[in-house]
Amino acid sequence: MKENLNIGLFGVGLDTYWPQFKGLKERLEGYLNIVTGYVNQEGVNIVDAGLVDSVEKSWDANKQFKKDKVDAVFVYITTYALSSTVLPVVNDLGVPVIVLNIQPTSKPDYALIESMPDRGDRTGEWLAGCQACSAPEIANVFNRSKIEYRLITGYLGEQIVEQEITEWIKALKVQKELKTTTVGLMGHYYDGMLDVYTDITDLAQTFGVNFKMLEMCELDALRNSVTNNELEKKIEQFYKEFEVTDECEADEIKRASHTSVALDKLVATNNLGAMAYYYEGYDGNAYENIVTSLIAGNSLLTAHGVPVAGEYEVKNIIAMKIMDLLDVGGSFSEPYAMDFDADEVLWGHDGPAHFAIAKEKVKLVPLPIYHGKPGKGLSIQMTVQTGPATLFSIVQDKQKGVVLQYAEGESVEGEVFNIGNTNSRYKFPKSARDFMSDWSYGGPSHHCAIGLSHIGGILEKLAFVLGIETNKIC
Repeated sequence: MKENLNIGLFGVGLDTYWPQFKGLKERLEGYLNIVTGYVNQEGVNIVDAGLVDSVEKSWDANKQFKKDKVDAVFVYITTYALSSTVLPVVNDLGVPVIVLNIQPTSKPDYALIESMPDRGDRTGEWLAGCQACSAPEIANVFNRSKIEYRLITGYLGEQIVEQEITEWIKALKVQKELKTTTVGLMGHYYDGMLDVYTDITDLAQTFGVNFKMLEMCELDALRNSVTNNELEKKIEQFYKEFEVTDECEADEIKRASHTSVALDKLVATNNLGAMAYYYEGYDGNAYENIVTSLIAGNSLLTAHGVPVAGEYEVKNIIAMKIMDLLDVGGSFSEPYAMDFDADEVLWGHDGPAHFAIAKEKVKLVPLPIYHGKPGKGLSIQMTVQTGPATLFSIVQDKQKGVVLQYAEGESVEGEVFNIGNTNSRYKFPKSARDFMSDWSYGGPSHHCAIGLSHIGGILEKLAFVLGIETNKIC
């Protein structure tokens, strides 16, 4: 069960104003209620400290946020407020702070203010829309206090403001979910594929995930424990969720289904939220029989919230998990070719695939040989739906540390290879030539995760809460 996100929320104002301007406080509290509605999303617990308008109230808010263990704090500027009422709230919380510089309307009501005969009333009306006045003061104090924060600037009812708040909440949810995710690692790296070799301690520290080393003999034992009833149900699932092509032999379907049941048990036994694997085994060995029958079962796991990356791609499985948590897919992929005539690039892999982003029902097809790998068996054929898409890779850079690299483009129609792989075409705002060069300069491994929609804004926010950098290619 996913844990809810605890968001601390408070508005800042100045208590000196309340006796001076009748109704101002109540009006600002009304704006605060609107902002509360923006933050009050599914899976969010709001820890509401109300309107903080004095140092004493800021101390109380700080205690409340500590008690309820907030994951982040949203500060709404209701009018001009002293920074001395903001700093004590967040100074020692050690969580991301989002400052909401959001005024009530897109512009002041100049005519209304001008029509007021009393200058005091004019001032009160101006103060009701005076949010911007405190933004630089708060930023100045946070900068000097080394408090990490970001600003959202706009007005109530503006779509981009609501979108920005939603993206922050999604990024924070991903961060929290990663902290309780166990990533299984089974087998070993593809020998000589140096780009996928990684520092898992660094990744564990950065993302908060737990890595668990799995043994092939455990999967073998689980496979040997599969009952006929379990096998029959899995075969039914294959025919329900895949388009099983006529070329698939009954024995291969049975072999892959057998392994798929064992994979399900492996995930349940070890409480896995994702897995990376690769193994070859000695010719004719029992483990070779297992590893040549994994793709179908791993694709089913990927389709049901436990993404799996082949070739022991540890970095990429975290990228796939992040995309899955954002409900945008996350298929394992690599560059296949460039079509200079169409100015497009082709990406794909032999699996696993993410069913949620497939253009049509994912096909199960036989491969007489796994290129670069031992044996033969079943693979999947899938093309990504057309529309906005994001390519996402996690990079370990010698100077910059962990970097989130991404590119936003379009999945487009066109010819693809029917070779028993995932295979799709992509177009980007820059030329295919420049895209491939710039993507490579970023230093990712040759694999990436592919998902639907443009999620660059969320990835930028996730990088902020994780304390790392991004590299936007386009």
